[in-house]
Amino acid sequence: MGGTMTRGFHQISCEGDTLAATLDSGSGPTALLIVSGGNEIRSGAHNGMARLAQLLSQQGFPVLRYDRRGIGESSGENKTFLDSAADIKAAVAFLRQELPQLQSVIAFGNCDAATALALFGPTAGIDGYILANPWVIEMDEEAAGEEPTMSAAAIRSRYWDRIKNPRTIIDLLSGKIDFAKLLKGLRRASQTEQNSRLSLRVRDALCGMDKDAHILLAKRDTTARAFLSAWNSSDFAQARDSAIIRVETLDSASHSFADETASEWLTEKLLEALRAA
Repeated sequence: MGGTMTRGFHQISCEGDTLAATLDSGSGPTALLIVSGGNEIRSGAHNGMARLAQLLSQQGFPVLRYDRRGIGESSGENKTFLDSAADIKAAVAFLRQELPQLQSVIAFGNCDAATALALFGPTAGIDGYILANPWVIEMDEEAAGEEPTMSAAAIRSRYWDRIKNPRTIIDLLSGKIDFAKLLKGLRRASQTEQNSRLSLRVRDALCGMDKDAHILLAKRDTTARAFLSAWNSSDFAQARDSAIIRVETLDSASHSFADETASEWLTEKLLEALRAA
């Protein structure tokens, strides 16, 4: 499968606003929808999502990317990923209308885009999910400027890696590591485990899914660690037992799978999901 690739710009209507979108062509019956994370535009960090779309399109899979409302070239107000249900639904509807040969739409998102897909994808007509490093860290609106709340297990994982590194002792003795912050982190790491409200929302969404969900984690990434600590807790027992949810990890700290090894791994996993649809 493959052929000549074309890339077109489109505008998608969404509740009175327009989503700026890019569609890479493909003749196959399965398309990939890329949902951008954070305030990232549809081309991705260092143009990574644009390159990924081109690679997949060359294999015959259409790929749609778009800017969420209030981001990039899209109109409207940026209300964050927790208010992006309509954006996802509009993008899926556009894909099916634009490409009537489609039989399946697989959706991919990294970080809070993965979380948005888990929360809102089931009502948008998505046929499968690739969720990378889902964001489950609670943001405390009353503690502006402070670090987001992470689970104690995620903090322990991060500090264990630092303790194992001989360079940490040198940095501590030379003053490169703030001793007060280190003590604060160790105190938080010793706290009783409690999952965030957001992680429990994601758990409920995963348990309610009736389509395959493939979760990809760069296991040395802080966001992935936070998710993995929640995933391994008793709260997620039902999700772990699900036959349609699969978790795979890569020994990488690259949150956006930017280095060559991580990028190749991500591309391989996406192609596996698209070919299996």
